[in-house]
Amino acid sequence: MRIVVLAWRDTAHPQAGGSEVVVDQLAARLTERGHEVELLHGGPSGSHQYKSSTIGGNYVQYLRAPFAFFRRQKGVDVVVDVENGIPYFSPLWQRRPVVGLVHHIHTEQWSMQFPEPIAAVGRWLEGRLMPWAYKRTPFVAVSQSTSTGLSELGIDSTHITTIEMGLDFDPLTPEPSPEPRFLVLSRLVPHKRVELALQMWEEVRPITGGTLVIVGDGPEFDSLKARAGEMVEFTGWVDENRKRQELSHAWLLIHPAHHEGWGTVVMEAAAASVPTIAFDVAGVRDSVENGVTGYLATSETDFVAHWIQLASEATLRSNMAAAARTRAATFTWDRAVTRFESVLQQAILNR
Repeated sequence: MRIVVLAWRDTAHPQAGGSEVVVDQLAARLTERGHEVELLHGGPSGSHQYKSSTIGGNYVQYLRAPFAFFRRQKGVDVVVDVENGIPYFSPLWQRRPVVGLVHHIHTEQWSMQFPEPIAAVGRWLEGRLMPWAYKRTPFVAVSQSTSTGLSELGIDSTHITTIEMGLDFDPLTPEPSPEPRFLVLSRLVPHKRVELALQMWEEVRPITGGTLVIVGDGPEFDSLKARAGEMVEFTGWVDENRKRQELSHAWLLIHPAHHEGWGTVVMEAAAASVPTIAFDVAGVRDSVENGVTGYLATSETDFVAHWIQLASEATLRSNMAAAARTRAATFTWDRAVTRFESVLQQAILNR
């Protein structure tokens, strides 16, 4: 197949996150299987085994996408339209089969990141215009929570395939710190709610001791650092080796996000034998098996109680670590790509 992928960012973007990793893995592995893939996106392009082309900035790319596609349309078999809040509305301006790839629904996130007039436009584009424009389009959702969210927007559930994505994470030997070491691994943006981790840490620290390590960068870095209390370490952006080092030393992953698509960082922690404490929210409830690979809290009080419990009970923490690692091993990229490839092929056949 010749596949064109329309996505917001390349992994080379300084604010790239889990969505970009997923697109990169799918594109690279489809290329390895003999397909021709080109990624069209906003912002900087990295070096990949597939072709990656920038078509503008974060927002002007949506206007340029049709023109960039028309220059490449000859021989294209299928378009993968990645929705990051605002899709490209590709069924309206080209005739090739389209598969929508959705990580999570942004409903409440719009108000977290934009002034209300802009947030209202975003909610309308995602919640009203997108379901109409894509009413005949097959979708791939990366978790059951995302599938449910798409159905609630009005997408026919028979058009949605849930494919949990894989892990590209080489095994590591856990070397937990002798002193409690709790890890937040996240982009520092509003919906990740890292400020809640700092707030709850003030209740946890007097009981458990240790250090809370915030790994990641983003627009909230300075404000979060300014409000942090004692025994909080900020690393900023880290490379893959440093990330693995931090995971190997961590006792727990602290993940207070408002929602996720699938929770790639949760599964990376699980693969490193690190249990997660998170809120019982969309996406995260798919990646954490409550009471087995970590805990899903229903309130901040509940979150603090689970945090203290797991920090204090070494045997329970060890059992959850083992269960997390075992579960993470079942989510392979080969499995995910095979299912995704099948959806693309079916979209072409059904055209």
